[in-house]
Amino acid sequence: MNIMLACCAGMSTSLVVAAMQESAKKQGKDYHIWAVEQGQIEDEVGNFDVLLLGPQVRHILRRVTAIVGDKAPVAVIEPTAYGRCDGAAVLRQAESLVNGR
Repeated sequence: MNIMLACCAGMSTSLVVAAMQESAKKQGKDYHIWAVEQGQIEDEVGNFDVLLLGPQVRHILRRVTAIVGDKAPVAVIEPTAYGRCDGAAVLRQAESLVNGR
């Protein structure tokens, strides 16, 4: 699975990405997880199975959903999981979105 995260500068989500990668590794899952700055989202459409936005950019959700269309689910990362850098919880959120739950 290809999971992309986006935030203002791609910096704060890099910590969440590292935690997600560690969680996926512990679970034996070979996922590609990366973060980008919000301005790069359009260039990445088609490269990810799910897009998660950092809570600080939740205001772009509607615009980004329109850009991505039906190519992948888009959601805002649950703020508590983001704040705690809970990679396992954010990974579960991504998997649920891809699996339609």
